[in-house]
Amino acid sequence: MKQLLQIQAELKAPKNQFNSFGKYKYRNAEDILEAVKPLLSKYGCTLTLSDQIKETGSIMYVESTAMLCHEGDCVTVNAQAGIDPNRKGMDIAQSFGSSSSYARKYALSGLFLLDDTKDADATNTHGKEQPTREEKDALIRQTEKLPEERRAKAVVAINKAETKEEFIKLETALKQII
Repeated sequence: MKQLLQIQAELKAPKNQFNSFGKYKYRNAEDILEAVKPLLSKYGCTLTLSDQIKETGSIMYVESTAMLCHEGDCVTVNAQAGIDPNRKGMDIAQSFGSSSSYARKYALSGLFLLDDTKDADATNTHGKEQPTREEKDALIRQTEKLPEERRAKAVVAINKAETKEEFIKLETALKQII
């Protein structure tokens, strides 16, 4: 379908949401829908989203379908997300709704070819990624103004920093005394 190719080429749905716990940006289904609506109008297409609750063994999941149509010609993409009805902090409706939103996001992403890089869910390390050697070396250069004994201790601490979170805390502390 020519219109789908045009929409895929023109659609810009930036990751404008921010997860403060994991420190990453992401997009949700609503962001994608907001970005695609003008293009649907421009190319005379309709987009329909639907969900079905399914079960495999003892695992419940929602299967979402994104269907793009133009003059009777339709393309569909499905995506699934598990449902945990006992998810802590959520009632049953929230659990189903969360899974539906997640599956719809991935159905839309598949239809419009949005995720050309790894998604935050796949790459999120919750602050456990390691600082790069370049980052460590840059911070070590900044310690040159410290007295030799303090500088030596700072360099050891910088080199021992194993997570980005540790490194950022150390960097913040050092900037206060430099």
